[in-house]
Amino acid sequence: MGLIHIELFATLDLVGQAPGGPDEDPVGFPFGGWQAPLMDEVAGAQIAAAYEGTDALLLGRRTYDIFAAYWPHQKGGEDGDIATLFNGVPKYVASRGRPDLSWAGSTHLGPDLATAVHAVRDRHRNVKVVGSLNLVQTLLRERLFDRLDLWVHPIVLGVGKKVFDGGAVPTNLTLLDPPATSPKGTVHLRYGLADGTPATGDMTAPHRGTGLDA
Repeated sequence: MGLIHIELFATLDLVGQAPGGPDEDPVGFPFGGWQAPLMDEVAGAQIAAAYEGTDALLLGRRTYDIFAAYWPHQKGGEDGDIATLFNGVPKYVASRGRPDLSWAGSTHLGPDLATAVHAVRDRHRNVKVVGSLNLVQTLLRERLFDRLDLWVHPIVLGVGKKVFDGGAVPTNLTLLDPPATSPKGTVHLRYGLADGTPATGDMTAPHRGTGLDA
């Protein structure tokens, strides 16, 4: 059985909407392309490393349409390595409608998303979910993921669609690697899905060995 990896770029207030460019989501969101001024070589290397070993993409309809209009035309360009990867691996599209699957290697998932995601996981080793906030929120709510890579950028937007916007369920995660920072202040956090739900405690109880009960 393979792993479902969610790859997300977010602000400090966890807005994940339209990081890539001003035309990504031009209606009602004034900060399209907010990630670009914060990119540097370190963050770029982190992102490239995160995609190593990817053998399938799992995408929502809107992200798929954006990618399908861009990546097939980037062969040999500045982003040639990512283009070769994205163009070469199977693409699975979660959509309630009938998407145009003109991008080679694309498959429309059926209406039973949970069953379809389990089938994709059984078929591949490292499946990456990129962007696709509506799909991500469903995967988080249904615990249909194994890894979460979150790049938190040092800005607050105050508007926009958030990563955990609505329907989030209590979930435990475990930090898989030490947080990694970039020169412009972006922090890369890598989590794995953990068993159980968040526990609670009493901070007023004595904490032996911590000095807090003195």
